[in-house]
Amino acid sequence: MKKYTFTEKKDTRSGFGAGMQVLGQTNPNVVALCADLVGSLKLDAFIKENPERFIQCGISEANMIGMAAGLTIGGKIPFATTFANFATSRVYDQVRQSVAYSHKNVKICASHAGLTLGEDGATHQVLEDLGMMKMLPGMTVINPCDYNQTKAATIAIAEYDGPVYLRFGRPVIPVFTDPDQKFEIGKAWMVNEGTDVSIFATGHLVWEAIQAGEMLEAEGISAEIINIHTIKPLDEKAILASVKKTGCAVSAEEHQVAGGLGDSIAQVLIQKHLAPLEYVGVKDTFGESGTPAQLMEKYGLSAKAIVEAAKRAISRKK
Repeated sequence: MKKYTFTEKKDTRSGFGAGMQVLGQTNPNVVALCADLVGSLKLDAFIKENPERFIQCGISEANMIGMAAGLTIGGKIPFATTFANFATSRVYDQVRQSVAYSHKNVKICASHAGLTLGEDGATHQVLEDLGMMKMLPGMTVINPCDYNQTKAATIAIAEYDGPVYLRFGRPVIPVFTDPDQKFEIGKAWMVNEGTDVSIFATGHLVWEAIQAGEMLEAEGISAEIINIHTIKPLDEKAILASVKKTGCAVSAEEHQVAGGLGDSIAQVLIQKHLAPLEYVGVKDTFGESGTPAQLMEKYGLSAKAIVEAAKRAISRKK
């Protein structure tokens, strides 16, 4: 198995902040909006260098989405930022009506997603957002895996014409992808080629999948690991090519099993290539307060859980 190492850990939200600083220096049409969470969204550098291109909307997320939609009419590229729970559940009507329906060029950038928000608890640990956003017609949905990929994705979506939901998180995690990578929307990244099982992971679960691959290798099982950073549009070609080779699959995501990445992969397999699929995700429950590591273990999102799912998928192969 290809070895991945890291020398530091950073939060993906800081990757977003770094990407915004680059956009502030290179794209004069980029405007940042925030709902009273500047520090949490790591926007300080962007604001310091471009104070005239920042709008503090206060704790008024619905108005922020409406303002962002309006800014696109004048040719601006608004990045509307807040916690993932507030960027989806609280303002779904405004996102649907003002952004998605009219295909406005708004970038909805959502931090503190998933269980790894940790101690803030269930009310803030949104686990339904990928499903909510991918169901909106024309909405692109992206969930990068580390600091470098989040930075690259932030820069890339500014060049994309259309609404985007960009999801990232709070905890520090290994930085293991190329700092100079080119982010391609809708193009899956082959992390490790294998022959026995396909593991499709997204977001924080990519590193867990890499660790799971190493554990499986120690038992003589060859895992193909693919980073599905773009939930929509889904790279069906990459999914089908992998499963046709391995014969079975696992999806791994920090999200409810219902409506997430796994369900998107299942639709592809049902229609185009029947194969066993095991889900690693949160199973129809809310989270709770705890450290990210404690919650990942309790809710079955660890490398160990991926290993167990891979073995189940392999056992179901004909």
